[in-house]
Amino acid sequence: MTDKNLFTQEDCVQTGYAMSIAGRVIALKPSALPQKYQDSEHQLYFCQGGNGSNPNPIGRSIFTVSLADGERVRWNRGDVLGVLKPELLPDSAKLHLSQIRPSGALHLRQHAPKYSGYSFLPDGRYAAGVPLCSEKEVKDYIEMQKDYQHKVMICDREDFCVFEMVEGVVIHPSPETIEAFRKAQDRGGMNIKL
Repeated sequence: MTDKNLFTQEDCVQTGYAMSIAGRVIALKPSALPQKYQDSEHQLYFCQGGNGSNPNPIGRSIFTVSLADGERVRWNRGDVLGVLKPELLPDSAKLHLSQIRPSGALHLRQHAPKYSGYSFLPDGRYAAGVPLCSEKEVKDYIEMQKDYQHKVMICDREDFCVFEMVEGVVIHPSPETIEAFRKAQDRGGMNIKL
């Protein structure tokens, strides 16, 4: 947990309306929160989207998940202080973030997960795996986590690691395997699953 009582504009990489906040961890203005929740822990949300999440938004609504308790909450774009600097995200918030399924993820009652997504803190702590039903969900989960987590790992249904990234660097599959796959795709051949 951070020692800060409240996050300020100086703690944000971007502020204002000229940026997209979808898929980013945002800090809310303390004035938007009820008085008993005006602390750094309750300022942090993951923005999943909404008309207000776009640059120079047409609408005001944004859809978020609290990184304090996992609650889904609609806020207005004007309530947003800015996009938090990734290095300031407390460990407890990283663990909550690691449990969020990507926006548009398929409903688990109708679709069986093909993969599980895991995110690890530097000391090895992690929360439960997140069910992912498609390759698109895998890609979206990695995009959500990569700037905030020490390590991101994707496992298939047999619990074999099919992807691993440490501090933003892909370590599995190897760069050579990825390059071979890209070349084969350009030629219209070879179809490798994650």
